[in-house]
Amino acid sequence: MNTRINFAGIELKNPVTVAAGTFGYGREFANFFDLGKLGAIITEGTSLKAKSGNKPPRVCEVSSGMLSSIGLQNPGIEYFANNELPFLRKYDTKIIVNACANSVEEFVELCKILNDLDIDGIEINSACPNVEDNNKVFGSTYESIKMLTKAVRKEIDKPLIIKLTPNVENIGKIAKGVEDGGADAISLIGTISAMKIDIYKRKPMISTNIGGLSGPAIKPIALRMIYEVNQNIKIPIMGLGGIVSGEDAIEFMLAGATAISIGSGNLIDPYTSIKTIEGIEEYMRKSNIKNISDIVGKLELN
Repeated sequence: MNTRINFAGIELKNPVTVAAGTFGYGREFANFFDLGKLGAIITEGTSLKAKSGNKPPRVCEVSSGMLSSIGLQNPGIEYFANNELPFLRKYDTKIIVNACANSVEEFVELCKILNDLDIDGIEINSACPNVEDNNKVFGSTYESIKMLTKAVRKEIDKPLIIKLTPNVENIGKIAKGVEDGGADAISLIGTISAMKIDIYKRKPMISTNIGGLSGPAIKPIALRMIYEVNQNIKIPIMGLGGIVSGEDAIEFMLAGATAISIGSGNLIDPYTSIKTIEGIEEYMRKSNIKNISDIVGKLELN
């Protein structure tokens, strides 16, 4: 069996990665398993300067998932380059850095630094608000995401991935903006805007009132969006949104994802990514599949 995948020019030993914001920089998970077994690690969202994030409570459990509003807490790019990257490079896996900023200029400056680091790819968080455009999310329109993609593309020689927010009217059109802007790949979906209320306090359960829903609850929505986006673009897709097993991963790949990412599943069970790799291999054995790439986008409609 061959589980290797070429994702946007990045050679992965298997299609399983771990999503930004759910795996930190890998240190905690290294106590559970060899990080080198992963196809890639997508790091904590990293900004130019350190961010303290939102005030607590920032996370709460909901039916079949979780609600979060962390606020992109991270130690900043300088700390990452000097302290976290050397640790990650001890492992035989690909390193993709998730980048976050609040203006095009900030993204450009951050990408200039990232492009010179010993990493394998850069993932842009398009769910960040643009302070220069009334805090409108970069990934909310075709025009704004194309503009951002073109701006950072000029500074990046490494594979460029744009992570899309699902909180839009036409995800296919947004994805086309990314492709037209020159990105190498797309990742989706991010969290879905949602709320949970404490009926006794009569207040939302998290400090920002509205947060992002993740976990198995959003998987059917994610699958639908992966399928739609795959009909609109030619560049590869990293699929995520509620994946907690090999069977889930196979569904995403059939819908059009070349690789997949484990998000909140890491917080449910630290071995979720390893179990997903094993589940993919079991599916390949049972289905007599020699190359996992052969199933990408092979969904047969009714």
